[in-house]
Amino acid sequence: MHQFQGRHIIDTADLTTEEVMFLIETADRIEAMGPAARDLCKGKILATLFWEPSTRTRLSFEAAMYRLGGNVIGFSEAMSSSVSKGETLADTIQTVALYSDIIAMRHPGEGSALAASMSSRVPIINGGDGAHLHPTQTLGDCYTLIMEKGRLKGLKVGFLGDLLFGRTVHTLVRLLARFGVELHFFAPEGLNIPDYVRDSLVKAGATFTEQTELDARLPELDVLYVTRIQKERFFSEEEYLRKKNSYSITRETLEKAKDDILILHPLPRNEEIAMEVDPTPNAGYFRQAEYGLKMRMALISLCLGVLS
Repeated sequence: MHQFQGRHIIDTADLTTEEVMFLIETADRIEAMGPAARDLCKGKILATLFWEPSTRTRLSFEAAMYRLGGNVIGFSEAMSSSVSKGETLADTIQTVALYSDIIAMRHPGEGSALAASMSSRVPIINGGDGAHLHPTQTLGDCYTLIMEKGRLKGLKVGFLGDLLFGRTVHTLVRLLARFGVELHFFAPEGLNIPDYVRDSLVKAGATFTEQTELDARLPELDVLYVTRIQKERFFSEEEYLRKKNSYSITRETLEKAKDDILILHPLPRNEEIAMEVDPTPNAGYFRQAEYGLKMRMALISLCLGVLS
């Protein structure tokens, strides 16, 4: 039996492959429940504490809790909380834990979610910490791949764009490697995957390649996971402008790929995927966002112990 009740979800490295698959099965169970799922978390309160801007992650956590019949409190920026008065992370967490049953948080500091879990008497779910981890995005992405491609093992997945600062990629590739996924990285010079991610893949015996140009490998790929060049992570506007238009996925790109290639993106996007791609069956990024919502419903239900 898998034990999630009262558990913090900080890093997918803390989950076994069996637990990951159980989460995916739970998301399916909730989907099959239909309207009955709206009673699962009745009387429960989720606190969303977001020290960093977010649209999809914060709103999908809130929508997940509302769809489970619960309620939501929280803040969407640090300046609207007592953090602006100098309150510490530990004091914020200990206080909010008095008012809620579970906390979803995003913070710009790497390791912040782990630190918060040490001060919390209720489960903490990491909604992103710095450029480091984003476990709920990763779990939703795995659910997406299972639903769209029917498997993980043996898939050839390409990652394109900012791979240095992209926490979604850092967390996802390490989990996919555990499932036997073949990984291919395409990044502008200077935005390659960080050493710690590369080292972890080598240690895991993962199959992966690194290059700057997409075209040579594109026909082999089952999935292309695109990321934006993140302006907020650059120290200089000049450096950002040099990198920002490194890649653009268009209908012409799709013509060079497998007919059923799946295009994913954690969103928000800028110009790295042209809007002309949106109507194609290959565009999976909005479905990906919906799968992420279902996965967050599963995580909340299991961590609160309303499902097991």
